[in-house]
Parts: sequence; structure tokens; C-alpha cells
Amino acid sequence: MAGTGGRRGPLVADRRYASRQATTTSAKTPPPDKPKTPRKSRGPRRPRGGGTVSGFVMGLFRFMLRVIWGAVWRSAAVIGLILGLATFYFYSQLPDYTALLDGRNRGSVTLLDNAGQVFAWRGETFGGQTTADNVSPYLKNAIVATEDKRFYHHFGVSPRGIISAISINLSEGRGPLEGNGGSTITQQVAKLLCLGTAYDPKRWKTEADYESDCRSGGVKRKIKEIPYALAMEFKYSKAEILTIYFNRAYLGAGARGFEAAAQRYFGISATNVNPQQAAMLAGLLKAPSTYAPTTNLKRSQERAGMVLALMHDQGYLTDEEWQNARAHPATLSEAAQARAGGYFADWVMDSLPDFLAKDTTEDVVIRTTLDQRIQTAAEEALKSIFDTKVKDGSTAEAAIVVMSADGAVRAMVGGRQSKVSGAFNRATQAKRQTGSTFKPFVYAAALDLGWTPDSIVEDAPLTIYVRGSGPWSPKNYEKEYLGAIPIWRALAKSINTATVRVSQSVGLDAVRKVASDFGFASDLAEGPAVALGVSESTLLEMTGAYAGILNGGSSVRPYGLTDLRLKGEDEPLFGAETGIGERVISEKAARELIWMMHQGVEQGTGMRARLDGREVAGKTGTTQAARDAWFIGFTADYVAGVWMGYDDNRPLSGVTGGGLPAQIWHEVMARVEDGQPVTPLPMASPEEWRGQADPNNGYPGQAWSSGDPIPEGGVPVVDGQLVTSGTPVPPPMRATTPTAEDAQPMQPQPQQRGPQSFGDKIDSMLRQLY
Repeated sequence: MAGTGGRRGPLVADRRYASRQATTTSAKTPPPDKPKTPRKSRGPRRPRGGGTVSGFVMGLFRFMLRVIWGAVWRSAAVIGLILGLATFYFYSQLPDYTALLDGRNRGSVTLLDNAGQVFAWRGETFGGQTTADNVSPYLKNAIVATEDKRFYHHFGVSPRGIISAISINLSEGRGPLEGNGGSTITQQVAKLLCLGTAYDPKRWKTEADYESDCRSGGVKRKIKEIPYALAMEFKYSKAEILTIYFNRAYLGAGARGFEAAAQRYFGISATNVNPQQAAMLAGLLKAPSTYAPTTNLKRSQERAGMVLALMHDQGYLTDEEWQNARAHPATLSEAAQARAGGYFADWVMDSLPDFLAKDTTEDVVIRTTLDQRIQTAAEEALKSIFDTKVKDGSTAEAAIVVMSADGAVRAMVGGRQSKVSGAFNRATQAKRQTGSTFKPFVYAAALDLGWTPDSIVEDAPLTIYVRGSGPWSPKNYEKEYLGAIPIWRALAKSINTATVRVSQSVGLDAVRKVASDFGFASDLAEGPAVALGVSESTLLEMTGAYAGILNGGSSVRPYGLTDLRLKGEDEPLFGAETGIGERVISEKAARELIWMMHQGVEQGTGMRARLDGREVAGKTGTTQAARDAWFIGFTADYVAGVWMGYDDNRPLSGVTGGGLPAQIWHEVMARVEDGQPVTPLPMASPEEWRGQADPNNGYPGQAWSSGDPIPEGGVPVVDGQLVTSGTPVPPPMRATTPTAEDAQPMQPQPQQRGPQSFGDKIDSMLRQLY
């Protein structure tokens, strides 16, 4: 290019640069029609390294959020899926709500008195189905106000309620799930239904264990309740859920459901309860046994007052209704308040086969012989005596039985704590020595063999040699001896030696047979001491035996059930109309014995039992060391027996049958007979037997021969049989017939006798020795 000598052209690099520069300049030149916008000044640039760290942190944070969100929504989806599947499962298992109203595994027993009034229940009573539509609106509102005020606005579970309950528990120092649980009514129904799990005796020992497990709290139980509650909300309406609740809830005193509770506590249907009654029933849901009005009425009323306040605050009660309900709190019905006849009810239940009583699967109704007026009289009389005549703190016990002459039991008190159920019944379960209350059976045997109340018996020291046991010498309580006396006096004064002599004369087998036939069901002693009541029996048996005397000499089986039928059935399964059995002694003998026992009350050991203007017959009894004290007697209307003693068999202090037991008997029968027409006792009069020939032809007794020697210083009796040393002894001549003076209080009187026989001389000699 230099060789040409021409002008040098631009270099390629220059051309490129120029072109590039031109292009750049052209691009940066603003359009002519627009003003150039001044550039904003920027602050100092951040270091390049710091911006890199901030971006990294932000990116990491965003990444973590995305991971957490992904985990959360995936977990929620899984939980939702599980919850949905569980809810669907429970939904598919739920039956029609009507099948869930009576969930009892066993039936109940309702006991009626002789007037047809309910006085006791056993088992869980179901009063009948009630619905949210026919129940009292006050009751429905009380339950919602107390248990779940947002019931109509949730779907079975209330998160707000759970959070509130946890807050309350923590503030009161409990665990988050201890105490208040925040359960909705729907969740409570789920518990009542045990989440659909049926009772299995192989898994739970008792139904109580089953129900306790169903009602247990904790996280696992709450988790299970949620899908079940949701399923119920999908399956049933709110009214149907309430209906299940009304019928399944346990409300104390054996009442299952609000209908049964209303009938038990107030004697009315749940459809008719007023605000204060509704509030008391709703208040039971928190703790049925604690707030049951039959347990503590005042505490139940206080709880009801809280429920009334909630009802008022939530608009279910007007100001006027609230004030009126507070001023007139609910009270128990007369039957519920009395709670009479607990021991009687237990006795009747124990007399039935289990499949008709405690294990019944049906609802059973039993009509009984109980008279609640007489029952209350017996309970009040016992309390009155212990309050006024027994020292404070005494642990002595007592029992009472009142029955008609045919054995129909009208009242039974098995102990000082009368308002009980399932307690030890001292009237039917305690076997105690009967003491002198056994003596009428000895004289019944004699009278039935032809003796009369005026037959003479000797009251003098006596020793009987019993083979294998040795000498036995009964003593009189007063340590005095009256000589030859009529047997009516011997019974009236409860003289031991005379009674033993009579029993030996008539024969112990005859005495035991009369006692057994009259209903003395326990084993009788074999030796001569049987005449003094060393055998054991229950108060019920003894009172029944005395009823046999009152009814004219026929045996009696004490009974309390007159009619048993299934609820809703017209025909009874079985029943009883009388307890009278076969004749034991003649009517003549019974009437004479009643006269003799009447003298025991008029001028003998039972004088504290006398009733003004009314004839009474009876017998006292005190066992060795005063471990048992009895009085059993009767008017023309009723027989009543009283026992007193300690459960541990300790001796009583200063108590005999003629003391406190006779006074208790008097208090009982004074109340029982108050206002009743006066009827004379069915007893004989002295004119009916005096002047009659004595079939024993003289002094009662019989002689037997025996090769056994007469015990030194003893009456000639071996193994309970009169003997001589080889020569039969003719019976002595009878003393002169007692006069009417014998009807006066007893005084020892010399008896005029005819010429002494050999037997009389023997007796006279022995009396001089002893």
C-alpha cells in the first residue's frame, strides 16, 4: 500500500472501533422529541460479598418454609384422610338411634309396698324411653346450658371448649387433661356408648370395670372420641343425640336415664319437671353419686342453684322464673325421702333366684307385704330410744321385725343405720342365742299335752347329771326360789329351774319338735339346757314362731313377696297370699299360752312393754353374760320382735330383755297401734281351765327306773330322765287348785298338799339338802 504513494486508509481496528462507537453513541442519543431524564444518583454500592450472604440466608429461609409447609399440608392431608376413614367406619357401624336408648346389660327390680307404692329399687332402673321432643323444655335447656352451651353450633367437637378446659385445668394446678375435659354432649354420648364397644365378660371382670374403662380420660380416649363424635353428628340429628343422652345417662341411686331419675327422686315423669327439678337433675351429670339428693339433699340443691344461674345467664329462664326457682328449691318425693325398707328389700331380693333378682335380664316388678307406715314407726322408735336412753358413742346394735299373724312381714330394721342397701341385716343374718324367749315353746309342749296354766311345778335348786358332760345346775336370774308354783308364774317370772323341770317332764324331744314346727329353723341343742334357749336363731325366725302362737297354734313361714311379674305383663309369675302352715299345737293350748304370756307383760319381766288400753303378750330373753337381749311380743294385730347386742358378741352393760328391748318394743307398737281400733287378744280365761281334772293326776312328772346311781347331792335325773335307785316312783299327788289370788303379783306361798307319797318325801329331802 506504501508503494502506491496514495493515502493510507483506516485500519480495520479503527473502523471497528469507530463503528462501535458510532453505534453506541447513536443508541444512547434520546429521541429529539423527548427531554432527557436526569439519572438518579445511587448510594454507595454494598460490598459484593455481603449481598451474597443475605441472599443465601433468605433463600435458605424460603426453602425451610417450603419444606415445613409441605410437611404440614401433607401431614394434615394424612390426618384428614385417617380421620375421614375412621369417621366413615364409625358412621357405617352406628345403628338407628332408637336401638341405643336402653343400653343396660341387666334388668331392674322395682319393689312395691302393700298399697302398691314404690319404696325401693334394685339394679339400674330404666324408666322408659323419652325423647328431646317430649321431655320438659326446662330439662333440655338445663342440660345444654350446663354441659355444652354451643351444642347447636358445632359438629361434635368444640376446639374452643377444649382450649378453655385446658386453660382452667392449668390455672388450678392440674394437668392439661385432668379435671375439666371440654367434652361436648356428643362426646359424652360417645363415652356412654363406649365408642361402640360392647361389654365382654372375658375382658372386664364386672360391668363396673367396663363402664369405668369406657369413661376413662386421657389423650388416647380423646383421639378415639373425635371421629366417633363426628360420625354421630353425620348420622344423627341434634335432637336424636340429645335423646340418646336423655336415656343413657346415669343419674345416681340406680337410675339410668332422666325418666327413671325423675320418677325416683320426684315421683313424676321427666316431661313434667319444673325449672328447679330440671336443674337438680342436670346437676347430677357432673358426679351422680356425690350430688344425688338421696345422698345429700342440701348439696344437691346448691348444685341445682348453679345450674339455674347458668340457665338464667344464657336466656333460658326469665328473671321471674329464676327468682321463683331459687326461692323454692326442689325436694324429694315422700317415697324417695323416706327411703324406707332397705333391709326388707334386700331380704326379699335374697329370697329370690338370681335370674329374677340381681342377675335378671328383664325388668321385674314385685309387690310386697311391707307397710311403710309401720316401717317408719319402727325406724323412728329405734332412733328415739338410742337418742334418749343409750349413752353417746355406743356401738350396740339392734334389730326389729314386725309381722302379721299369718307371717306377712310389715317392717324390718336390720340395724341402727336404717337407710341402707346391701348392709348386714341383723334381723335375718345374725344367729344369736335366744335365751328365755325360747321358754314359751317348752310350755306350749306341756299345754298341748293337757297341762293347764295352773299346773304346779317346783322352783328349787336342781342338778342334772348329763352322761358325758357331768352335773349341770341351772340357776335363776334372781338367785331366789319360790317353791311349788303354777306354770303361768314360772313363765311370767322366767324361772329357769321350773322351766327345766317342765321340759324334763314333757320330754325334750316334744319340746324340740314344737319349736322346730313353729319355725325355729336353726339346729337345736340336744341337752337339757335347750329349755333355757342356748340354741341359736334369727330374729325373723323367732318372730315368726311367735306369730304361730298368735294365730292359734299353726306354723308360720315369714314372707314378704305377694306378687312377682315382668314389667308390662298382667299375669304374675308367682306369689303368696299367706305364710300359715300346718297346726303345731291345739287352739286351746295356744289360747292358754297367750294368757300366760299376757301375765308376763302385766306382772312379770315384760312390764315395760305394756301399752295403755291395749292387751299385750310377750316374753323377755337375756342370754349368758347379757350378750343378747330380746323382747318378742304381740297385740291382737301384730307380732313384733326386738333384739339388742354387739356385733362382736361382747356383753351388754346393764341391759336385759325386760329393759331396753322391751322399751324399744313399746315405742314401736305405740306408734304402730296409734289410731287403730282396740282388739282383745285371742286368749283363754282362767274360768276355762280351772276346776278341770289334771290328766297328770297330780304333780307333773314321770318316774323311770335305772341302774345308774343317783349323783351325790343331786336330783334323781340321768340324761334328762327322772330315775330312782331301782324302784319306780309313783307320781306325787297334785296340790290343791290355786285360787284367784294367784292372779296377783307373785309372792312365795306355802302350798297345801295331801298325804305325802314316797316321791314327795324324796323331793322334800332333796329340798332340805339344797
